[in-house]
Amino acid sequence: MSDSSPVPSAVVLDVWCDLQCPDCRSALDDIRALRARYGARLDVRLRHFPLEKNKHAFAAAQAAEEAAAQGRAWPYIEALLGRVEELGRAGEPFLVEVARELGLDAEEFDTALIDGRHILIVDADQAEGKAIGVSGTPTYVIGGERLDGGRSQAGLRERIEEIADRLPVQDT
Repeated sequence: MSDSSPVPSAVVLDVWCDLQCPDCRSALDDIRALRARYGARLDVRLRHFPLEKNKHAFAAAQAAEEAAAQGRAWPYIEALLGRVEELGRAGEPFLVEVARELGLDAEEFDTALIDGRHILIVDADQAEGKAIGVSGTPTYVIGGERLDGGRSQAGLRERIEEIADRLPVQDT
């Protein structure tokens, strides 16, 4: 998911993420640094890969899609990842609370979680992830290369930069 329209002439970085995952929270600093370095030349797309071990990850993915529908995907994603422990403790009401804190339509979040309007997007991301070999989070895909970050983020940002620097920009 990208909360903006596709960026013409950008390198695409897909980040397979579980929004209740502490490793994904750790990856957030690298994602911010990459976005700062490349700006519009790098289209960072969050792809959902909720893990079964994280009880509220599937609902969090749906909530992130609702944030995207309301035009605030990345602020919402960053807010959730910054507070994964709270999500683990408080569950789905916390997803609505974060929306309210960010000035989003919290009632619409609640309705979206009840009616499941974003389930197909989350399911499709997860299925695609499994098809390309994603087994944990975070996992990055750039230029056709998959980089697994679940065990360690060490060196991953440098590897992503190395790949991004050699790739020609493309229309997304």
